Order: sequence, then structure tokens, then C-alpha cells
Amino acid sequence: MTTLLKLKKTIKKISPSFLISWYHFLLAFLAAVIYSFPSYKKELKVIGVTGTNGKSTVVKMIAKILEEAGFLVAYSSSIKFKIREKETKNLLRMTMPGRFALQKFLKQALEAKCQYVVLEVTSEGIKQHRHRFINFDIAVFTNLTPEHIESHGSFEKYREAKGKLFKATKNIHILNLDDKNVEYFLQFPAEKKYGYSLEHDNPYSKLKGVEKIIASRCKSNINGVGFYVDNLEFKLQMLGDFNIYNALAAICVGLSQGINLGISKKALEKIEKVPGRMELVISEPFMVVVDYAFTPNALEKVYQTLQKIKTTKGETKMICVLGATGGGRDKWKRPVLGEIAEKYCDDVIITNEDPYDEDPMEIINQVAKGAGLKAKKILDRRQAIRTALETAKKGDIVIITGKGSEPSMCIEEGKKIPWDDRKVVKEEFSQLALSN
Repeated sequence: MTTLLKLKKTIKKISPSFLISWYHFLLAFLAAVIYSFPSYKKELKVIGVTGTNGKSTVVKMIAKILEEAGFLVAYSSSIKFKIREKETKNLLRMTMPGRFALQKFLKQALEAKCQYVVLEVTSEGIKQHRHRFINFDIAVFTNLTPEHIESHGSFEKYREAKGKLFKATKNIHILNLDDKNVEYFLQFPAEKKYGYSLEHDNPYSKLKGVEKIIASRCKSNINGVGFYVDNLEFKLQMLGDFNIYNALAAICVGLSQGINLGISKKALEKIEKVPGRMELVISEPFMVVVDYAFTPNALEKVYQTLQKIKTTKGETKMICVLGATGGGRDKWKRPVLGEIAEKYCDDVIITNEDPYDEDPMEIINQVAKGAGLKAKKILDRRQAIRTALETAKKGDIVIITGKGSEPSMCIEEGKKIPWDDRKVVKEEFSQLALSN
């Protein structure tokens, strides 16, 4: 481990939590001062998207709708940074960049004459005050399930961190009315509130002061998802019922800005895929899908989506490759991930993911406890992917989760090695094709 990393870890261990919090707060203020508080300029509106799952997809959908309506847009997500036509990959391995990077991004967006900036906002970022001194005009809530519990101390504190975005945003709130935690977010005041749902009898559908957007006649198949809003049909080229929720969140943002459903439909139907999110990498002779899912809720939804496709294909198998992140992160969920894989998948291959300074084999063993007799442990992730491809027969589905489009793997002493699940899949598939 480098001397700097050792020093940072030592300081963090010995420093009182309130001092660390003040340190992050002061950095946020300093960054805003250096870049002249760009988000407070009247020319720029900032939209923050938070929740456990779906943030990157919702950010892209919102940006696409705004662009379709003729606005100049910038956005920051775990996948990429975009200012108008200029795009760069997010290689930071941080969903929400640091304070100086965020304020610089906002300043660049302002200088590029952007009218909107869409930001992916995380609980870790909020905990470190990265959202401070950013003037959010709209806050979007996707969903909430247990995550980062060890970092925050409890699920309640994790939820509280997310809530701080809504507390700071006074103008417009966009809320998933079907999420069981929505009541917590509804308590924060805003000039306008929009709620979206797939349930006509949702208990919150009768709330006064909340404009409701309801999706009906929902369907999902191998070609994507479809639904209606106010008798207008939407057909998305994206897999998974959860993308209906993501689309509704983006539609609500559009409506809040005076953008009609027709424009939202046109924009959303142009999106072919979001990198590393239910991304179909190989279609024949079997399907290979890569997804970012690393939480129990997200993983289960991915498997459920693919199960629906599997049932239409007859006698086929679902083969999964998964792991879990190291660095002391949410160890409780490792056997839970294994249990979910065991429940939905025919073959379960457990492998290395992002071990950081933990023993990768120990992480694999913890995931394998939940998968029981189905668990096949392969330390080398490339070999694990190759094994899954070798196992697959015509019509089968291979699903590789945990990293999505991430460009690297995090190992000991803060090192990163280049990695892309999608690239590895294509390389190994080509090798198998040549050997056959």
C-alpha cells in the first residue's frame, strides 16, 4: 500500500467523525468558491437523481428527453460525463465525483451554455457533503433497498442520507409511489411533487398535491418493454420491468418542465441500451447479458426478467456468473446474493469481482454459502466467464453481474487493473468459436 493511502486510512481511523464531516463540508465550500458557485446562475437548472438502483439509466433517460425537447444538456453518471455533444467515460470508479470535480463540471456546463445538468447523487456522496453548494432544482427518487449499511451504520441512516437531497431541493420532487420507503421522502416540502406508479390502486395515488403518472398495460419480452401513459403507447428497446419505472421517473421530469408525452416517447424509444445495464453482448447461439447489479434487489430483478425470457425458449438453462465487492463493504449481502443466484439460476459460478484489500477467495466463499450445492468457485474472472460460455448450449442464457461497463477491477493497495466484462465475453466467445 502506498504511503499516502496508509496515511489517509490512519487519519480516518483516529479522527472523530465530526471532524471528518467538517473537513468534507469545508472542501465542498472551497470548491464552490473556486468555481464561483456555477449552479446558482439562473441560466442553469440542476437535476439530482438518487436511489439504490436505476440512477444511471434514469440520468440518461432524463437527458435524452431534455435534448429531444431542444435543450442543451450535461450529465454526470457512473458510466460517463457528457456536456452537450462531448462525452468522456467515467474512469474514476466513483458514481458521484468529488467536490472539486463536480463544481468544475458544473462550471464547464455553464460555459458551454447548457440549460440543464443531470447528476447521479449517491448516499456516500451526500455523507461527504458532495451535494453541498449545488443548487438542485429537481430531486428524483428511484427506489430504496438496503445498501452501504456498514458505511452508514443502519438502513435508517442510509435512507436519511438520501433524504438530504430532498431536504435541500425546494422546487420539484419526483417520487416512486410504489416504493415502500416513499412515505419518508414525501414528508419533505416542495413547490411541486410528481409521483409515478404501476399500480392504479396505490395507497398514495389519492394524495393531494401530488401529480400522478400511472403506467398501464405493461409488458416485457426479449425485445424490450412496453406500457401506456394516458393512452399513449411507449415501446422501449430495453430489457426489464424495472426500466418501466426508470422511464416513468424521466417522463415525470419532462412533464415538470413542460415537455409533453409525445416528445418523451420519441426520446425514450431512441435509446437502444445503457452500457452495462442489461446489455445483450451475444445473441446467438445463446444469449449473454452483462449487468451492473450488485445489490440483492437489483440482482433478483435481473434474474426475474431473464426468467421470463427463459420460459419462452423452452428447455433452456440460465447460467450466472457473480461475485461481491470487497473492502469491508456490506458483507451481510454476500450469502444473500448467493441465495438469490441459487433460487433463479441452473448453474452458479462465483468469482472475483473487486476485492480491494480483502482476500478474494474469502469473499467467494461467503457468496458460495448462500448458493449451496450449485456453487462453482472460480477465482479468475476471465476463466469463470469462459467456463460459463463453454457450459452454455443453444438457447441458454448466460448472465454476468456485478461490474457492468466498469473499466477496471480494484485490487489490493489501491491498484486498478483494466477490465471490461463485455470485452472479455467477446474475446472468450471468439476463442471458443475458433476452437470449435
